[in-house]
Amino acid sequence: MSIRSRDEHLEWAKRQAREHEVANAIASICSDLRKHPDFAGIVEKLMPLGLLCVRDNDLEEARRFVEGFR
Repeated sequence: MSIRSRDEHLEWAKRQAREHEVANAIASICSDLRKHPDFAGIVEKLMPLGLLCVRDNDLEEARRFVEGFR
């Protein structure tokens, strides 16, 4: 199994998240980013921000959260 580059993996994870509504989009991006070693630890630090989007059911903030990963 080949490992995607960091940028390839990030774009793949964003595409996956864009297919979902708020709660599943946040869960998707967090789950998918954890699968790449370059994102180790980052997701856990930022997940509380994503959970605020879920709590508020705020689709626009969820999109900004997903697109904000660099």
